[in-house]
Amino acid sequence: MSDPKTSGPQATEAVTDPATPEKTPGRLFKIWDSDVAYSFRTSPVAIISGVVALAIILAALLAPWIAPTNPFDPASLNLMDGFTPPMQENAFTGNTFLLGTDNQGRDMLSAMLYGARISLFVGVSAVLLAMVLGITAGLIAGYRGGWADAVLMRIADVQLSFPSILIALLIFGVARGIIPPSQRETMAIWVLIVAIGLSDWVQFARIVRGATMVEKSKEYVQAAKVIGAHPFKILLRHILPNVMGPVLVIATIGLALAIIAEATLSFLGVGVPPTQPSLGTLIRIGQQYLFSGEWWILLFPAVMLLTLALAVNLLGDWLRDALNPRLR
Repeated sequence: MSDPKTSGPQATEAVTDPATPEKTPGRLFKIWDSDVAYSFRTSPVAIISGVVALAIILAALLAPWIAPTNPFDPASLNLMDGFTPPMQENAFTGNTFLLGTDNQGRDMLSAMLYGARISLFVGVSAVLLAMVLGITAGLIAGYRGGWADAVLMRIADVQLSFPSILIALLIFGVARGIIPPSQRETMAIWVLIVAIGLSDWVQFARIVRGATMVEKSKEYVQAAKVIGAHPFKILLRHILPNVMGPVLVIATIGLALAIIAEATLSFLGVGVPPTQPSLGTLIRIGQQYLFSGEWWILLFPAVMLLTLALAVNLLGDWLRDALNPRLR
């Protein structure tokens, strides 16, 4: 007699069809199982830096919803709240602020959240501009060679002989001389982005040029040339994806440097306008009152800037090691 456990409809369900293909892992699983993701999971420094950087970025992006006040709205400011120490009641208004207030009565926590938005916007935009200029120049110089390579690299060599902050100051000064006085405050942020971006494109150009010179001699590029592919198509579809590894590393580290450059220019008084203060502007305001006892106006923005720059810089160091095949 047949065993009821191995006969009937239950047996049909228990037998697996050998022709049925196994489920392939999804894209998210492949990303999670990649070498870069494994390197991130096993690096405590990368995890802590990523969490800190993500927390500051989210806090800056959500500033309109989580900030106690809007420091850019003059109607919400009260000069009587000026110079209120952290977690202490104001002698005139009775208001209490978590991180105190500055000379204009702005809540420091709100000013820092909104200031971080401007610093991040300027830093990211400047890095993207530098990437576009540097990648374009590097691809042309590395692929074409000849006079194009010589001209672009000599321009890069000349710019490298000057500190990037001086280049940014020069570009910022020239732009302010061209822009009409009535539009200078409105265009100040965009001028700052252009100044920082034009002073940082050289590193991207030199890295991409060297990688392009290596890639263009490989077989897949030679095969694309044989079938008659346009050089523009070869650069975008074949060479560019293979040179983006070091570019991403430089962009991550360059983001921290761009944020510091923006803070430096704002500290020197040639950055964003005082009506829209960044972290650098808050530091410049705070250093004026450091020795008069109002230490919190300088300390808290400086700590936030240092924490953000350090977290992004450590992420860049981790990404450099994670994308290096010799260290895998």
